Amino acid sequence: MKPSIRLHYPFCLLLALSALAGCSQAPVVPTRVAALPEISRDAVAPLLLARLTWGINAGSVQQINALGSKAWLEQQLQPQPGQLPAAIQEQIAGMTISQKNLFDIASELEQLRQASDADGAKDEARKNYQQELNRLDREAQSRAILRALYSPQQLQEQLSWFWFNHFNVFQGKANIRAMLGDYEEQAIRPHVLGHFRELLMATAHHPAMLRYLDNEQNAINHPNENYARELMELHSMGVDGGYSQRDVQELARILTGVGFNFKREAPPKLGKLQDQYVRSGVFEFNPRRHDYGDKLFLGHTIRGRGLAELDEAIDILAREPATAHFVSKKLALFFVGDTPSAGLVDTLAQTYLSTDGDIRAILKTLFASDEFKQSLGHQFKDPQHYVYSALRLAYDAKPILNTAPVMNWLSRLGQPRYGKLTPDGYPLVSAAWDSAGQMTTRFEIARAIGSGSAGLFKSETGNERAGFPNLSNALYFTYLQKTLSPATLSSLEQANNAQEWNTLLLAAPEMMMR
Repeated sequence: MKPSIRLHYPFCLLLALSALAGCSQAPVVPTRVAALPEISRDAVAPLLLARLTWGINAGSVQQINALGSKAWLEQQLQPQPGQLPAAIQEQIAGMTISQKNLFDIASELEQLRQASDADGAKDEARKNYQQELNRLDREAQSRAILRALYSPQQLQEQLSWFWFNHFNVFQGKANIRAMLGDYEEQAIRPHVLGHFRELLMATAHHPAMLRYLDNEQNAINHPNENYARELMELHSMGVDGGYSQRDVQELARILTGVGFNFKREAPPKLGKLQDQYVRSGVFEFNPRRHDYGDKLFLGHTIRGRGLAELDEAIDILAREPATAHFVSKKLALFFVGDTPSAGLVDTLAQTYLSTDGDIRAILKTLFASDEFKQSLGHQFKDPQHYVYSALRLAYDAKPILNTAPVMNWLSRLGQPRYGKLTPDGYPLVSAAWDSAGQMTTRFEIARAIGSGSAGLFKSETGNERAGFPNLSNALYFTYLQKTLSPATLSSLEQANNAQEWNTLLLAAPEMMMR
């Protein structure tokens, strides 16, 4: 879509207020600097960068210039580990979620929780427990933000967010805050360009999902259908996938006994069911809670035999044509726009079915389509794309030290990382994000970034390094300037100082599109 009236109106209003506030000063004239190598030789390159990364910056331009868009895209589809800048990797390596596995984190937290339930200093123990949950949550958010801003494997970072959103869990329920880092790192990231079945299986085995959708309460004679329903409606076949309430009930029976255990303890004594017991980290399958009767699921008879039933059910779901269509449409919504054609979705679904759900193959088909190419530059940014793209443009490879302002901005814009309460995830359509109030907040964020006063470079000791962005740079004169409308260029020419010029550029209508 092209910028709408709803997008223009608040921008113009705030622009006028900004100009009035500084009208006594002389307009600032950007200083031309040495240009980057010309990227017009590969006209699609900057458009690809804007769509398939979290935002164009000088580093990504240099990368795509060196490779050409075709080779760059192929590299993005084959991400290599360990390529973060050293300063960023050092920040991530120092986090608890990077140093301890989920079992150790969960065990320590369980001790804190038990202390909070005991007599004595109950209030203090409860406070310590909540503070530790919040700290682990902030670590997971910070790691995701740093990777989005600085990883050269930008497609992988976008897909990590996309698939987390698809398999959404909410940070505010119970102790899920302690599991977020592991859920994203172990259940989502390794599989974002693999086969869809791997994602279904990994999320079905993770305690964050099992707790969020109440499968820990699902046992023989006490069924809980929450996870079974969402596994079909939101994770695989879609609400119109053709399944019945009976299929939901049968899947819930298959999922009985699938849960987790945070305690360090020996396996329970289960007699003849002992060899059916499974424990892997905090994941636990307890056969005593499982319904061993046969099930009829989506027309398939599944023999009662324990955890292997879940493997079979996942295989069935992953190979359903309805799943191929549902997943293909969501990918098209994310990478093409609000209204992907039925023909494109059908083509992607055919690729899904012919490759057994190979996400990389589906994306190759998508990126080769005319519809994708024609959509470049016309997709409205959601809050994360806007905030990350503004920061990447403003600071390029300069490592920020404090991600708290970024978390705050995303929260103000209604899209905090891990903050969606319901399992459907954040909406992928522009209508959810293009209100006048949203634009007003984006202008305020642009001003905070553009003035260099956001606190992004404040260390834990309270010391703050200089962080004023120089947006009047080679990238601007080589590429960005050419993409701006006469109205935006005229507004920039009227800026009264460098801070205002930065703000107006970051808040321009063109900066809202990708």
